[in-house]
Amino acid sequence: MLILQLNYYNLISIGNIECGNFPLLLAPMEDVTDSSFRSICKSFGADILITEFISSEGLIRDAAKSRVKLTFGEEERPLGIQIFGNDINSMRKATMLAEQAKPDFIDINFGCPVKKVVVKGAGAALLNDLPKMISLTAEVVRSTSLPVTVKTRLGWDESSRNIVKVAEMLQDTGIQAISIHGRTRAQLYGGKADWTLIGEVKNNPRMKIPVFGNGDISNALIAKEMKEIYGVDGLMIGRAAIGNPWIFREIKTYLTEGILIEPPSLQERVDILKKHLFHEIANKGERIAILEMRKFYSGYFKDLPDFKKHKMRLMTAQSEIEINEIIKEFTIDTFPSPGGEG
Repeated sequence: MLILQLNYYNLISIGNIECGNFPLLLAPMEDVTDSSFRSICKSFGADILITEFISSEGLIRDAAKSRVKLTFGEEERPLGIQIFGNDINSMRKATMLAEQAKPDFIDINFGCPVKKVVVKGAGAALLNDLPKMISLTAEVVRSTSLPVTVKTRLGWDESSRNIVKVAEMLQDTGIQAISIHGRTRAQLYGGKADWTLIGEVKNNPRMKIPVFGNGDISNALIAKEMKEIYGVDGLMIGRAAIGNPWIFREIKTYLTEGILIEPPSLQERVDILKKHLFHEIANKGERIAILEMRKFYSGYFKDLPDFKKHKMRLMTAQSEIEINEIIKEFTIDTFPSPGGEG
């Protein structure tokens, strides 16, 4: 009975959404974490999924690219729709439109560092305008009955690593969780993620909401280290999951059982790729799906010897039939030792 009580009180929740004892989140990544890939990551143990980020301006203009990102399957829950923008009125309207898609929560992107987003004053640019960031967040919270979460970074640059203060201010607006990437905007995705400030946010006695850490979680050993050293409530996995959805299974198994499991067999990798390709084509059509799948091949067949020559064939394939013919040749004789770290 005591163990059951301890497990109960350790449950992490985003508002009224129970997320388990130590949830693993799939980070939202543009042109990566669409519904097809999210579903695959869910099947390998991702607890919380978030859509690709959606422009508030595009959403209220009913742009096709923004509208399609609202689509998700019931098997993806709990799922959040992530929006970004600079105009408070547009973010309010986008929030209400996103709510109509019936996600489990709304996520605000204050972390995207790419130039095309930042020059519009959105994403990580709001780290340079904290009053507006707070006003915008408060308006989103007021505009929906759903829980609201935020994803952000340590600060704009080395001189403004003020996430401890920013996290308090965001919590005061009424958000229900925060995910923090351990880099500044100036770092983009270079250098090493610094988790010390993420730990300070988590251990700040003023913080009452879940704090999820993000950045450089590339395997189960690192995941356990970050959990134990910094005490975060969960981990958000981003680039390491691209073509490597089984990273969620590997991390969960190590955290719960202390076992480092082997990478998937060659046949399992082939089956995952075929499933991914099938759903991409069903959702987007063959031409677009084949182009978008190219970013996944290196991950799906990571560390397989002599894969490079096969990768070039996959990268230039023009049809589903051609891709299936290529991967039909992938046998244990072709790749005799599919080892390596997941």
